[in-house]
Amino acid sequence: MSFLLGIILVLSVGAAEAAEWTLSGRVVALKDGDTFAMLDGKTQHPIRIAGIDAPERRQPYSTASKDNLSRLVFNRSVEARCYKRDRYGGNVCRVFGDKGQDVGLEMVRAGMAWWYREYAKEQTPEEQGAYQGAEDAARVTKRGLWKEPKQGAAVGVAG
Repeated sequence: MSFLLGIILVLSVGAAEAAEWTLSGRVVALKDGDTFAMLDGKTQHPIRIAGIDAPERRQPYSTASKDNLSRLVFNRSVEARCYKRDRYGGNVCRVFGDKGQDVGLEMVRAGMAWWYREYAKEQTPEEQGAYQGAEDAARVTKRGLWKEPKQGAAVGVAG
């Protein structure tokens, strides 16, 4: 009997981790072009934007990417639809700005982040199409980090 209860408990915990949760609040700090801190009441939450990868510090376009994210979300209200935690304990979320725009998609569209193909399976087919189309358009028109051809290959996520 206790074995059965143990199995039920493990399955319940797994189901709870698979559940999505929504956080709403004001963006109070930016780490880089794909990570920020959001204040929800008195609690600060680390948020990693799902579906994108932005240049890290000391990589080309890192400052431009962070500045673009700042224009989109800093000191503004956002909604983060989270579905998992990253290896650092941060929330991985689809982020929507104060006008309802998909922030990750806007970053890719501006050429300030790569579509993170490795995690495409976590997106809906519609999101995959939108992100791929946005990245393709940014690459063809040489926006942002696509101004230099080697930038796409530098991270190994663009194809």
